Parts: sequence; structure tokens; C-alpha cells
Amino acid sequence: MSTQTDAATAPRTEPIDSNQVDVGEERLTPLGAALRAAADGTYGEVRAGMRTLLVRDALTRDPGMSISEAREWTRTAIRAIADSGRGGAGFPTSVGGDGLLASSVVNFESLALADLSLTVKVGVHFGLFGGAIASLGTEEQLQEFVPRVISLDLPGAYAMTEVGHGSNVQALETTITYDRDTDELVVHSPTESATKTYIGNAAEDARMAVVYGQLEVAGQNHGIHAVLVPVRDEAGAALPGVTIGDNGAKGGLDGVDNGTLRFDGVRVARTMLLSRYGGVNDSGSYHSSIDNQNRRFFTMLGTLVRGRICVSGAGGQAARKALSIATRYALQRRQFDAPGRDGEVLLLDYLAHQRKLLPAIATAYALAFAQNELTDTLQEVQSRPVGERDQKAQRELETRAAGMKAVSTRFANDVIQVCREACGGAGYMAENGLTELRRDADVFATFEGDNTVLLQLVAKGLLTNYKEMWGDLDMLGMVQAAARTFTGTVIERTAARPAIERILATAQRRSDAETVLERSWHVTMFEEREQHVLDSLAQRMRTAGRDESRAFEAFNATQDHLLLAARAHIDRVVLESFIAGIDACEDEETAAVLNRLCDLYALENLAGDRGWFQEHGRMSAARAKAIVPAINQLCQELRPLALPLVEGMGVPEQLLGSAMLEG
Repeated sequence: MSTQTDAATAPRTEPIDSNQVDVGEERLTPLGAALRAAADGTYGEVRAGMRTLLVRDALTRDPGMSISEAREWTRTAIRAIADSGRGGAGFPTSVGGDGLLASSVVNFESLALADLSLTVKVGVHFGLFGGAIASLGTEEQLQEFVPRVISLDLPGAYAMTEVGHGSNVQALETTITYDRDTDELVVHSPTESATKTYIGNAAEDARMAVVYGQLEVAGQNHGIHAVLVPVRDEAGAALPGVTIGDNGAKGGLDGVDNGTLRFDGVRVARTMLLSRYGGVNDSGSYHSSIDNQNRRFFTMLGTLVRGRICVSGAGGQAARKALSIATRYALQRRQFDAPGRDGEVLLLDYLAHQRKLLPAIATAYALAFAQNELTDTLQEVQSRPVGERDQKAQRELETRAAGMKAVSTRFANDVIQVCREACGGAGYMAENGLTELRRDADVFATFEGDNTVLLQLVAKGLLTNYKEMWGDLDMLGMVQAAARTFTGTVIERTAARPAIERILATAQRRSDAETVLERSWHVTMFEEREQHVLDSLAQRMRTAGRDESRAFEAFNATQDHLLLAARAHIDRVVLESFIAGIDACEDEETAAVLNRLCDLYALENLAGDRGWFQEHGRMSAARAKAIVPAINQLCQELRPLALPLVEGMGVPEQLLGSAMLEG
């Protein structure tokens, strides 16, 4: 399928129609409304409802607030979310929820359009604290605690990270020891480095925390488990044995009360252990349906994959908000005279400015479609009872969630900075929204998993070809598994499978022209890059795996290769998701615009790797030279559609919080 379109379906290049349509609380151009409908995905109605709620309740925070004022504002705003009935999103219907995991993801990422402190506060309480209970608890525990989570009657925290251990969760030092004499669990922080830190809600609001630690029963360590620990009384005072600290000023997220928790022999009832996958029975013996400790650990963490999907979505929304601000500013700000023009030139009429913003907008759309597909997959895979789930699909979900979180949040941090610079000195003013957005989104690069570690997990999953639960493999095991099982990976198709097959089948009947606006060529380049990088990485691992004593050195020496493999995989997944989204779009004009955006996304991505493609004989010199002129041409063609493009990204103008766009 070529993206070269005929006159009937080509995107408009003349000024857009000034007629507007009502969409919720907004007035949009017809094309903007159509693009939004396409990009909103399966749960468009949920997104629309959240936009209406955010606009009507004016849930945007003044960046001039002090930390204490910001925390109080966020505390009030999360109450508004609970009172609106949104607190039940993602929880089982048996305890008052809507039974739809996907709605909790959509709600979370939609909140990023308004305020990221509120987004994180909601995510900590409903998503992490409540989600841990729902995912790891028994039915009795769900009935007892989840309704109080939904109503915000029981503010909670999620205490996993320790001073000494962040990404390495299996090495947490906190202990959870069963005392048979009293039928209690003793939660203890044995060292300073065992102090839980960066814990959202801990400094001021949480009355209970899900605490992760090493479970010991009858002298035997059963690995990481989670236990519910009350940390404050009704008056807000710390309970005996619990020491609470405040992390204080951070680089952003002023409205979130991050703090520390330390436990000195705190006793809780045995029934407070979240024991869906392992617990202590009435006779004081440990029991679990999963015998292997490593497998049990990664099964427990796998149930919490939703958190990474949420952060991926929020990162994408933050980027879209920044692009909306910067593009709207570029449509009104003028700079320098030009012969033959009345007045000074609009910023967005400069090609250099178009190159800053329009390829980023194309990438934002690409990530939106990939995020939609990821959310759909979460709903499909995890809506089934644990014992009935497709374990291969679960592993793929975890791998893709890790990769999407890393790619989306990296994109957000990079593009928000570009948008700040694109607005000059005005972009540096807090009242214009970009500096606060930049501060708040910064932590997403390490929140819910460090991006570098997550990309290594993606590569690890690809190397073992999903034949084993990659969490079960240590460093040596991964090297050996790569050498043993990797004999050439078959590309796993996304939801775009039918469209991709049509594209490639059509391409086989076409001449080998040197055009860069051919979708089959884009798909082939993305696939060949992924396949080659994985093949060569597996060969390096295979060679290194012959010496077991050098497993770490082998792993360490290939880290750059691992990261490239992960990125190449996710890039291909994103492209295919974009193609699937276009294929599902029934309006020809909208699909034509999306096709041009997809061209721009693909070419901008390939432009960054032109050297690699030529070094490996995958791209001719003619095509390599043609990419940048094609990008410039696409930018110029899409320039007249800038306003509908930003409207289509789904950020209500009322939520931009940018003084420079007013009036």
C-alpha cells in the first residue's frame, strides 16, 4: 500500500474550513474532531467523559502555589475524582468497580491532560495501592478493603522502593516474619538502607501501605511478598513502630507528598498478607499454588503491569499537551519580515520550526495508536481469571508494556524540552505551562521502572523468544537461553497483521523504485533492522555463553546492543500499530492525513538510523539522500493542517494552562 494519494483523498493544503463542530465542552474543526475520534481508540467514550470532567471541574493547578498549597489542591482534586465515581475504574464489579481494567488506564492518562501531580496521586492510591490489593489479595481481602479504597475512605501508599534497592526488587531488605505464637506478621526495617523511600502519599495522607518485603515462615525465606500495614491513625498520627519522613522539595510534582517509611517490629494480623499467590494458612504453614520462588515473584509483579501501561500513556499525553501549547503559539507568534508578505512571518511558516514540531506530532500520533493497542491487549489478556490466561500473551504484554513505557516517557521528556525552546523566552515562564510540565514529567523516566532497565527486559524477552518466563532467568540463564533457543525469531505481528500482509503482497507486484513514500519499504526497513539486530545479538550471546564464568562480562559487553534491539523492536511495534489505526479509519480524508503523518513518523525514525542502514547494506545511497527532502516536503504539506492536528491529539484548549495563548 502506497501512501501516495490521489486528489480525492489527498490532505487539504489550503487554509482549513473555519466551520467548527461541538465536541463535549469544545469547538473543533471538522478534521480535528475526525482525527480525535480515530486516535481515541476503543475507549473513546471514556476519554471524552474524562475530558468533560476535567474541563468542567477546572482541574488545573496554579504553578505559583507553594508545596503545601499544591498538596492541599491535589488532595481536594482527588476527592473530586472519587466523588465523580471514577474511583472504581478497573476494580471488579463484585466490590463496586466497573470491571474494566482498560478504563483505569484511560482515566490515568487522561488526567495527565490536566495536572501530573493529580495524575500521580490518583495512580498511587487507586492504581498502585488499590491495584495491589485487587491483584494480589484474596476475595475476602478485596471485599474488606477495596470499597474503602474506591470511596477514598482509606488513603493508601505503595511501599516497594528502598533506599538501597530500587530496580532490584528481589533484593529488598524489609522483612515480614511470621510469629507462630501470636499468629502475627512482624514487619521490620533491619537497616537504614531498608527504609522505604519516594513513596507517594506517605508524607501526609496515607493511613495504610502495601509493603513489600522478604517473607520468612518457620525460618525459611519464601521471597518477596506484600502485606497491608496501617501507618497512621484516624487523626493522622504515625502508629507505634512506624517512622514517617517527608522527602520534601523535588524536581517537580509539588502536589504529591512523597515520603519515607521505616518499620520497627510492627505487628499486623496474619490475614493482612496479600496471599492470592502465597500465604500462611491457619496452621502456620506457608502455602502457594506456584512452587518456584522466582516464578511466583514474577507472577506477582506481572499482575501489576498495568502501572507501566498507565505511565506510558501519561507520558504520551504530557508530550501531546506540550506540542499543543507550542504549536498553537507558533500559529499566533510572528517573527521577522519577509519580502512579499504583509507583516512578520508566523513561526510555524519557518521550515526549521516545522521540523521541530510536526515530526514530533507525527510521533505523538504513532504512540497514541500503540498505546491504544497496548490498552486493548491488557483488557483482553488480564480480564480472564489468572489460571485461564494465555501465559505467552502475558509475557508479551509485560515485554511490550516495559518497552512502551521506556519509549513514551523518553519521548515526553525530549519533546517537552523542544517545545519549551520553540516558544523562546515565553516558554520559560511558568504561567505558560511548559516548565511545570517539564518538571513534572521528568520522573517518568525512572518511575515504575528505570527506562534503561526496562529496555534490557525487552531485549531479554526477545532473546528467549518467550519460551520461558524471562523473569526466571538470571544473567547466566539469559545468555544460555539465547544460545540454546534462539535460531531466528519470527516477527510477531501486532493488530496490523492483515494490513501489513496486504501492503507486502502489493509491494511484490511493484517495481523497485527509489521512492521513500512507500509503506512497504517502511515496514521492510523496520523489520529488517529488528531482525538483524536480534540475530547479531543472539550470535554474540551464543559465543559468550560458552564460558559460564564470564556471564556477567558477556552481558555487560552487549548492553548497548541490548538497548538497540529493544528500541528496534518497539519502533516496529509502534509503526504497525499506526498502520492498524489507519486501516481501521473509515473516513477517507482523515485516513489520508493519518497516512501522511505515518510517512513522517517512519521517515523521521529512519533518518536517525541512516548510517546504520547503509553500514549494513540495507539502504541505497539514493534513498538515504531522499529521506530529508521528503521529510521537509511532508512538513510543508501538513503545515496548513496544524490546528486540526493538535486538536486531534485530544488536549482541550481549556486545559492547556498557558497564559500566552489567551486573548
